[in-house]
Amino acid sequence: MTEAYFVGLMSSAGYRKKDIQKPIIGIINSYTDVNPGHKPFAELVQYVKEGIWAAGGTPGEFGVPAPCDGMAQGPGMHYILPQRDLIAASVEAMVEAHGFDGLVFLGSCDKIIPGMLMAAAHLDLPAIFLTAGAMLPYQEAGKVYCTSDLKEAIGKFKKGEIDEKTFDRWRENMCSSAGTCSMYGTANTMGAFLEATGVAPFGSSTMLFCDGRKTRQARNVGERIVELVQEGKRFSHFMNDVSLRNGIKHISASGGSTNAVLHTLALAKVMNVKFDLQDFDQVQSSVPVVAKFKPSAALNINDFHQAGGVPAVLATIKDKLDLSAPLAMGGTLGAFLNEFDETIDRNVIKTQEEALLPDGCFSIIKGNLAPLGAVVKKSGVEPQMYHHVGPAVVFNSEEEVRDYLINKTVEPGSVLVVRYEGPKGGPGMRELSIPAAMLVGMGLHTSVAMITDGRFSGATRGPCVGHITPEAWVGGPLALVEDGDIIEIDLERNLIELKVSEAEVELRRKNIQKPTRKLNGVLAAYRNGVGGAEQGAVWLYRDDWND
Repeated sequence: MTEAYFVGLMSSAGYRKKDIQKPIIGIINSYTDVNPGHKPFAELVQYVKEGIWAAGGTPGEFGVPAPCDGMAQGPGMHYILPQRDLIAASVEAMVEAHGFDGLVFLGSCDKIIPGMLMAAAHLDLPAIFLTAGAMLPYQEAGKVYCTSDLKEAIGKFKKGEIDEKTFDRWRENMCSSAGTCSMYGTANTMGAFLEATGVAPFGSSTMLFCDGRKTRQARNVGERIVELVQEGKRFSHFMNDVSLRNGIKHISASGGSTNAVLHTLALAKVMNVKFDLQDFDQVQSSVPVVAKFKPSAALNINDFHQAGGVPAVLATIKDKLDLSAPLAMGGTLGAFLNEFDETIDRNVIKTQEEALLPDGCFSIIKGNLAPLGAVVKKSGVEPQMYHHVGPAVVFNSEEEVRDYLINKTVEPGSVLVVRYEGPKGGPGMRELSIPAAMLVGMGLHTSVAMITDGRFSGATRGPCVGHITPEAWVGGPLALVEDGDIIEIDLERNLIELKVSEAEVELRRKNIQKPTRKLNGVLAAYRNGVGGAEQGAVWLYRDDWND
């Protein structure tokens, strides 16, 4: 009876009886009009469907939320990280309800790819990913700009380095087309991670959205997913402990986003792979940094693609990788790299002997201010700021520090402490990308540090320490800092210390006063259920629900 009902309803949706006797492929499409990184999927999905039909499968498309981090700055940012887990849950619910045989994930941006990865790992059906491709860089007067430059322009405008006419022109033009922002932020870091782990076609994340090869990729993905269903190769065949480590090594070698720390830890938890912050550090520090891109360098994602892209970085660190890892598009990583003969631009992607840093792009730091760890993108910090000691200036929200940067004088040497922005405290672990970019635009990134239990954007550079755990909301040491306290940050010794006596710390602990933040709806549920950043800030895919 249920089969008859299914046939009847699928028939009313336009499917023939013989169509639903084929492998039914769910296409999870994050297309939206209001996110440039996802707008190309309106067209790309048609080519994926063509590939599925051509290979003897039947496509069925459905959507998920696809928020843009850049547009959600400020109050909207509370809702961004929660949507990672909501996206994963919505995919799970739809797929389990309808019983698809295989999945194609169309996603590009910061929380959408991680959410889709979590869903794919949980469902463990045959699955392939495809990103939309990169935004065209903006050129003006012989210089090339992208989204991270626009954020830093806020600080330049505040400092008086550019006039309002220039600022307005940049606002309208720097994000110059559809596609992911042409910088190595979280979106492209996670897109490159898909390639490096073998679950997306090579070149897919770094090529321009309008490249004709993107259409061919979409058709290839459509055909290949039907083959994977027929071969019975589930997602775990490709995404496992081995490929996870390969992907992290690529992120580190190419100077990726700190948000990748959060997302790979969350993915590992869903995969039931034992992997914590120290494991991440051990893996990421095992490779040299051989490339850097905006905002940590002058080159953009199109430059990365022209220099050889993800395959070129993987070829460069080949001896650090597990080459037995299979690729969803066919073959193994070792077989692919053995045949890789594209020219690598060594002005862009250095050899290991000419590495920019010897031991990874991140510093995972600990100390009495972050007993469970914190994260900083070392490759985006000027060397003179690897060690910094200065007095704290304390803020209880992003709004407070933004107001301070706009209206007050920031003293060189300061450590700006932004607390109660963690997963529970925010809630939502907001990224402080605009305050961080303002510091750079104001020229303070060589004299002022910023630390937080919130996050920073992949577009952040400078001495910005995020993910401080435990967070202030649950009584972490960040809640005890007062204006004028001396804080030491040392990226070489992986240390962050509050220079206050233990007796004084214990006295302050008795008088902690959290800000009042009454909640309801999604954010209330998120605060109640989300875990710590040191474990990926997992909410709906925690492993202790049945305890």
